[in-house]
Amino acid sequence: MTALLVYQELLLLRSQRWLPPVLLYAAFLAVGVQAGSPVLDALGWAAAGLLPATAWLVRVCATQEPAAARHVTAAAAGPARAHLSALLAAAGTAAVLGCAATALVVAVSDLSGADHRAAVPPGQAVAAGLAACAVSVLTGAAAGALCTRPLLHARGWSLVATALAVLSALVTTGSPAKAAVTGLVTGSRTGTAHLPLLPLAAASALACASAALACHLASRRGAAGGPAGD
Repeated sequence: MTALLVYQELLLLRSQRWLPPVLLYAAFLAVGVQAGSPVLDALGWAAAGLLPATAWLVRVCATQEPAAARHVTAAAAGPARAHLSALLAAAGTAAVLGCAATALVVAVSDLSGADHRAAVPPGQAVAAGLAACAVSVLTGAAAGALCTRPLLHARGWSLVATALAVLSALVTTGSPAKAAVTGLVTGSRTGTAHLPLLPLAAASALACASAALACHLASRRGAAGGPAGD
């Protein structure tokens, strides 16, 4: 798996297809994170934007290999492991983005609640922000895994399904991502940084189930089927 992960990450870096989701996320942060804003509100904004960026990165990694290369990788390592490595590479890249965003937000924000009076310890803010970003990464990875090959091959349907899945994850009651973001925003009112442990557990289960389904279908179908390109 280590060699497969390195291979997928190098493909991603050299293809430069990571630029659109990363630049979009950077623009999202530039718009919503202002110097001196309450730290928990800013962390909630950063976590929310990470979800669509992760789903996009998953689509990129799952479809970036040319068909011939995908067949060779599947023959050498097995279709399921090859597909899993693509999902993990995307999630890992998104996790790095989340860590960088959390560090930036904590550095430029006011370490206080929404009223700018209740102090928020930086350690607690970092922990809550990283946990919320992890929930968004896992939820976004699940959305991306379910909305691209091997489940969906047509580019148009894949894009529409991904957009709807991301939107639903952000606004639907019961969504782990919405619960984590809402927890940060709610905690900002009192200056309390809550760790979203239940959303994190739910997002982990959702991501594992989605990856297992995608890898199972990849194993059954082999490397067949064209990519749902971006």
